[in-house]
Amino acid sequence: MDYEFKKNTLDGSYYCHCSMDHEIIGRWLQEEIGKKRDKLDAIQELISSAIQSPTQEFSLIGREISLMICGDEVTVQDNALLHSIELEEGSEFELYDCESVACCGLEDFQQLIQQWQLFVSR
Repeated sequence: MDYEFKKNTLDGSYYCHCSMDHEIIGRWLQEEIGKKRDKLDAIQELISSAIQSPTQEFSLIGREISLMICGDEVTVQDNALLHSIELEEGSEFELYDCESVACCGLEDFQQLIQQWQLFVSR
């Protein structure tokens, strides 16, 4: 997963642009986490717990986007998908679903969080 961090010097906001198929992870970082130290610490604790207990599932439910860790896989998805209805295959909403859920390895995710934490604390 490729990503790039940016800061808007006019208003002080932070952005994370992730590679295609991982856009929701960038949105999650921006909208749910931002530069809130308590949330970043909670995510670090969640990652540590997941590493120590790889058979358990861990989650952090956000207002619009949630995080799930199961084993060595991380899933970030729009909460609307948690209440999804069955759509016919090939529907026009299938592309939208691709932009609303993303998976990555726990190690890659941990590195992303560490880099984001460094970036927003400067």
